[in-house]
Amino acid sequence: MSVLAKTLYEADFVAWADRTAELLRQGRMDEVDMEHLIEEVEGLAGSDRHAVSSQLLRLMKHLVKQQIQPERRGRSWIASIDGAQSQLQLKIDQSPSLGPFAEEAVAKVYPRAVRVALRETGLQSQKEQLGIPENCPWSLEQLLEGDPEDLRWSK
Repeated sequence: MSVLAKTLYEADFVAWADRTAELLRQGRMDEVDMEHLIEEVEGLAGSDRHAVSSQLLRLMKHLVKQQIQPERRGRSWIASIDGAQSQLQLKIDQSPSLGPFAEEAVAKVYPRAVRVALRETGLQSQKEQLGIPENCPWSLEQLLEGDPEDLRWSK
Protein backbone atom coordinates (compact mmCIF):
# COMPACT_ATOMS: atom_id res chain seq x y z
CA MET A 1 0.00 0.00 0.00
CA SER A 2 1.30 3.37 -0.95
CA VAL A 3 1.63 6.54 1.06
CA LEU A 4 -0.66 8.06 -1.59
CA ALA A 5 -3.48 5.69 -0.55
CA LYS A 6 -3.18 6.66 3.12
CA THR A 7 -2.98 10.34 2.24
CA LEU A 8 -5.98 10.03 -0.08
CA TYR A 9 -8.00 8.35 2.69
CA GLU A 10 -7.31 11.27 5.01
CA ALA A 11 -7.77 13.98 2.38
CA ASP A 12 -10.77 12.76 0.34
CA PHE A 13 -12.68 9.74 1.58
CA VAL A 14 -14.93 9.46 -1.49
CA ALA A 15 -11.96 9.50 -3.85
CA TRP A 16 -10.25 6.90 -1.64
CA ALA A 17 -13.35 4.67 -1.72
CA ASP A 18 -13.65 4.97 -5.51
CA ARG A 19 -9.97 4.15 -5.98
CA THR A 20 -10.13 1.23 -3.56
CA ALA A 21 -13.15 -0.23 -5.37
CA GLU A 22 -11.34 0.10 -8.70
CA LEU A 23 -8.20 -1.57 -7.34
CA LEU A 24 -10.30 -4.43 -5.95
CA ARG A 25 -12.11 -4.88 -9.29
CA GLN A 26 -8.75 -5.04 -11.04
CA GLY A 27 -7.36 -7.52 -8.51
CA ARG A 28 -4.51 -5.17 -7.59
CA MET A 29 -4.56 -6.23 -3.96
CA ASP A 30 -1.00 -5.14 -3.23
CA GLU A 31 -2.06 -1.52 -3.86
CA VAL A 32 -5.18 -1.62 -1.66
CA ASP A 33 -5.10 0.33 1.61
CA MET A 34 -6.07 -2.75 3.63
CA GLU A 35 -5.79 -1.10 7.03
CA HIS A 36 -8.43 1.50 6.22
CA LEU A 37 -10.52 -0.91 4.14
CA ILE A 38 -10.83 -3.28 7.11
CA GLU A 39 -11.63 -0.36 9.39
CA GLU A 40 -14.40 0.80 7.04
CA VAL A 41 -15.92 -2.66 6.61
CA GLU A 42 -16.01 -3.13 10.38
CA GLY A 43 -17.54 0.32 10.67
CA LEU A 44 -20.39 -0.67 8.37
CA ALA A 45 -21.48 -3.44 10.73
CA GLY A 46 -21.13 -1.12 13.71
CA SER A 47 -23.25 1.47 11.96
CA ASP A 48 -26.06 -1.03 11.40
CA ARG A 49 -25.92 -2.15 15.04
CA HIS A 50 -26.09 1.48 16.13
CA ALA A 51 -29.11 2.03 13.86
CA VAL A 52 -30.88 -0.95 15.45
CA SER A 53 -30.16 0.34 18.97
CA SER A 54 -31.31 3.85 18.04
CA GLN A 55 -34.60 2.61 16.59
CA LEU A 56 -35.20 0.40 19.63
CA LEU A 57 -34.61 3.42 21.87
CA ARG A 58 -37.05 5.55 19.87
CA LEU A 59 -39.66 2.80 19.82
CA MET A 60 -39.51 1.90 23.51
CA LYS A 61 -39.28 5.54 24.60
CA HIS A 62 -42.58 6.31 22.89
CA LEU A 63 -44.19 3.13 24.20
CA VAL A 64 -43.22 4.12 27.74
CA LYS A 65 -44.44 7.69 27.19
CA GLN A 66 -47.82 6.52 25.87
CA GLN A 67 -48.21 4.37 28.97
CA ILE A 68 -47.25 7.01 31.53
CA GLN A 69 -48.96 9.93 29.78
CA PRO A 70 -51.88 8.43 27.85
CA GLU A 71 -53.59 11.82 27.66
CA ARG A 72 -50.65 13.17 25.62
CA ARG A 73 -50.67 10.31 23.15
CA GLY A 74 -51.05 11.69 19.67
CA ARG A 75 -50.42 11.02 16.03
CA SER A 76 -46.75 11.99 16.25
CA TRP A 77 -46.05 9.34 18.90
CA ILE A 78 -47.89 6.70 16.86
CA ALA A 79 -46.04 7.78 13.71
CA SER A 80 -42.74 7.52 15.58
CA ILE A 81 -43.62 4.03 16.85
CA ASP A 82 -44.68 2.91 13.37
CA GLY A 83 -41.54 4.42 11.82
CA ALA A 84 -39.24 2.75 14.33
CA GLN A 85 -40.95 -0.61 13.82
CA SER A 86 -40.58 -0.28 10.05
CA GLN A 87 -36.93 0.78 10.21
CA LEU A 88 -36.06 -2.04 12.61
CA GLN A 89 -37.80 -4.65 10.49
CA LEU A 90 -36.10 -3.33 7.36
CA LYS A 91 -32.64 -3.51 8.96
CA ILE A 92 -33.23 -7.06 10.19
CA ASP A 93 -34.66 -8.15 6.83
CA GLN A 94 -31.62 -6.70 5.05
CA SER A 95 -29.17 -8.28 7.51
CA PRO A 96 -30.73 -11.26 9.33
CA SER A 97 -27.62 -11.55 11.52
CA LEU A 98 -28.83 -8.37 13.24
CA GLY A 99 -31.77 -10.35 14.68
CA PRO A 100 -29.82 -11.89 17.58
CA PHE A 101 -28.14 -8.54 18.23
CA ALA A 102 -31.56 -6.85 18.37
CA GLU A 103 -32.85 -9.54 20.76
CA GLU A 104 -30.02 -8.76 23.19
CA ALA A 105 -30.27 -5.02 22.65
CA VAL A 106 -33.92 -4.90 23.79
CA ALA A 107 -32.95 -5.57 27.42
CA LYS A 108 -29.92 -3.28 27.26
CA VAL A 109 -31.70 -0.33 25.65
CA TYR A 110 -34.90 -0.49 27.75
CA PRO A 111 -33.51 1.21 30.91
CA ARG A 112 -32.20 4.08 28.77
CA ALA A 113 -35.58 4.36 27.00
CA VAL A 114 -37.28 4.63 30.41
CA ARG A 115 -34.83 7.33 31.57
CA VAL A 116 -35.32 9.35 28.38
CA ALA A 117 -39.12 9.00 28.52
CA LEU A 118 -39.20 10.14 32.15
CA ARG A 119 -36.93 13.08 31.41
CA GLU A 120 -38.93 14.16 28.35
CA THR A 121 -42.21 14.01 30.28
CA GLY A 122 -40.81 15.60 33.44
CA LEU A 123 -41.95 12.62 35.50
CA GLN A 124 -38.56 11.44 36.84
CA SER A 125 -39.61 11.89 40.47
CA GLN A 126 -42.73 9.76 39.95
CA LYS A 127 -41.04 6.68 38.50
CA GLU A 128 -42.04 4.37 41.37
CA GLN A 129 -45.69 5.49 41.36
CA LEU A 130 -46.00 5.04 37.60
CA GLY A 131 -45.51 1.28 37.84
CA ILE A 132 -42.86 1.09 35.15
CA PRO A 133 -41.53 -2.47 34.94
CA GLU A 134 -37.91 -2.92 35.97
CA ASN A 135 -37.26 -5.27 33.05
CA CYS A 136 -38.45 -4.79 29.50
CA PRO A 137 -42.04 -6.05 29.22
CA TRP A 138 -41.82 -6.64 25.45
CA SER A 139 -40.09 -9.22 23.31
CA LEU A 140 -38.42 -8.20 20.07
CA GLU A 141 -41.26 -9.85 18.15
CA GLN A 142 -43.85 -7.81 20.05
CA LEU A 143 -41.87 -4.63 19.46
CA LEU A 144 -41.59 -5.30 15.73
CA GLU A 145 -45.12 -6.45 15.05
CA GLY A 146 -47.29 -5.19 17.88
CA ASP A 147 -49.95 -2.56 17.49
CA PRO A 148 -49.06 0.44 19.70
CA GLU A 149 -52.45 0.10 21.42
CA ASP A 150 -51.64 -3.46 22.46
CA LEU A 151 -48.08 -2.81 23.66
CA ARG A 152 -48.99 -1.87 27.21
CA TRP A 153 -47.98 -3.35 30.51
CA SER A 154 -50.45 -4.03 33.28
CA LYS A 155 -50.15 -1.86 36.37
